[in-house]
Amino acid sequence: MKRLLLLTSILLYSLASNATDPVNTRFMHQPAISQDKIAFIYANDLWVANRDGSNPVRLTIDEGVESNPHFSPDSKTIAFSAQYDGNTDVFTIPVTGGIPKRLTYHPGWDLARGFTPSGEVVFATQRTIHTRRYSQFYTVSTSGGFPEQVKIPYGSRAAYSPDGKFIAYTPGREVFWQWKGYRGGTMSRIWIFSMSDNSVAEIPKPESGSNDTYPIWIGNTVYFTSDRDGEFNLYSYDVTSKSVKKLTDHNDFPVLSASGSGDKIIYEQAGLLHTYDINNGSSNPLKIGVATDLLELRPRYASGSKYARSASISPS
Repeated sequence: MKRLLLLTSILLYSLASNATDPVNTRFMHQPAISQDKIAFIYANDLWVANRDGSNPVRLTIDEGVESNPHFSPDSKTIAFSAQYDGNTDVFTIPVTGGIPKRLTYHPGWDLARGFTPSGEVVFATQRTIHTRRYSQFYTVSTSGGFPEQVKIPYGSRAAYSPDGKFIAYTPGREVFWQWKGYRGGTMSRIWIFSMSDNSVAEIPKPESGSNDTYPIWIGNTVYFTSDRDGEFNLYSYDVTSKSVKKLTDHNDFPVLSASGSGDKIIYEQAGLLHTYDINNGSSNPLKIGVATDLLELRPRYASGSKYARSASISPS
């Protein structure tokens, strides 16, 4: 019996060596873009590459999961969330690489959401809320210090206007991740908050409803993703004319996340990263080749009964 337990506690775990494509790699997600670089999450690590996808470089190798990268206004720093030290907090790292700098220390989770025009990191947190349904926005200096709360009651994702006078944000959590095509009372919406008089205006929805999220503020336009026409696609909202325009037409897989800077918006769709050119309205997938060790895919022996699924004794 002891021998059987010993045999069943050893599991050979292996995957095919061609499980990934080192020339045109897929499943990179949560992309961000600056004037000359892109950042993304792959294999739970933070990576950067040139704007065309060439020369990808891994910036982090910690066992913790990295997420939500955002470029600073000067494109020299990336703010992101990471599960270091047993908790999810906000960190920054130079685009050229280095040791991540921790900015938040609360025992709850802190999710990086971007930067203010003046260069402070914006993050969402539940540190002062006693419900799982909502979070709030805080800002913290890249040099550290005590975070300050933004004067918005509740918020999940945010994008400041270039002049810092308005914030486009989603007030609540996104339930469409669990229910595709959700049209209930907590549909995700984007509100535009005025810092001067605290007024709020919502990006208009169709009568059938929609889930609107991932606000991106460039110039006089708020770009966002929405499922108002079926599958999630990229849209724009002109804050002057109050008009909404559909920019992409993906019918097979949704646009899962989006970020923007200057004349480009980057988003994830069908396992690839795409860039949308604001000037000519074209969208093109990026070809990014990631060749790395990927420890999770390396054939190895794993000891422990929790890995055993079934067992059979040999004739001998």
